[in-house]
Amino acid sequence: MSAEEQEPGGSSAAGGCVLVVLGGAALAAVFAASEEAGVLVVWALAVTAVWWSARHRKGTDQPLPSPTAPPSRGDVFAGETGEVARVVHSPEGVMCIVHPVREEVSGE
Repeated sequence: MSAEEQEPGGSSAAGGCVLVVLGGAALAAVFAASEEAGVLVVWALAVTAVWWSARHRKGTDQPLPSPTAPPSRGDVFAGETGEVARVVHSPEGVMCIVHPVREEVSGE
């Protein structure tokens, strides 16, 4: 959407900025009245934000596919064996990646 196509009245970010400024002014007024009340308001806002985020997660209600379901006909899958193909160490020596030997398994 170009600048000419925008609706009159400004962008939606402007409304968010106004809300942040008004919320900051209200929080400053609470802190000016009582520092303890200001701390409690900040804690209450944090707890509310965590609760809201936990309640409004999207995409977590999808069921996972069954691990015992047979693969589709004609697909090829890689199965892992208990053997190690190679081990790669990081230059710093802090981390290593173990690559198992993989074998192709037909879905038939």
